[in-house]
Amino acid sequence: MMVVREKFEHELRGVQEQFVALSNLAISTLDKSIDALLNHDVDAALSIIENDIHINRREEEINDRVILLLAKQQPVATDLRRLIVMLKAAHDMERVGDYAVNIAKETIRLGKSEYVSTIKNIEEMRSKTIIMLSEVMKAFIEENIDEARKIAELDDQVDFLYGQTIQQLLKEGADNPQMLSQVTQLSFVCRYLERSADHATNIAEQLFYLVKGRHYELNN
Repeated sequence: MMVVREKFEHELRGVQEQFVALSNLAISTLDKSIDALLNHDVDAALSIIENDIHINRREEEINDRVILLLAKQQPVATDLRRLIVMLKAAHDMERVGDYAVNIAKETIRLGKSEYVSTIKNIEEMRSKTIIMLSEVMKAFIEENIDEARKIAELDDQVDFLYGQTIQQLLKEGADNPQMLSQVTQLSFVCRYLERSADHATNIAEQLFYLVKGRHYELNN
């Protein structure tokens, strides 16, 4: 029995390592997508789109490994919860990669035109979102709910910045109708960052479920 348990724990550590690799790649890609946007770097944006397959593949590998563990090991309730939560967290990180791709596509559409002043808010949103994702990944692996709770506080800040930035962009569009196309595309970028931050909160909530055994909504 002990051998079976040790084997399970070894496999579980392997899945966690894959989750960390997936998370690091998704977070790095999101960060690079904003760099590409700020630098009008179409080549970098194209590279992000092409490399999305690697993030998708990593999530699929986690899914396959977890399903195999569920089938072979017949885990007890706590382990079952851990595996299901791992699947959900991996999906959240894969979605962050998708948002990075969406930002890259907006960068290509925006071209070389000079940005409106609200681009500074987007930089700040990026910074907070990257911190949220990095911190929640660590909290998730360490099963640290105190750290996870802080993620929700940061999400409030990102939501506030999002609302403020959209208002400013709408004003820019009204004052300068010729900038309307850019304003629309930058609004989408803001939305993708705000959604990425929401996925960090999702992972924090899943961690609470894992540790406490019940669902919590952290950003209400």
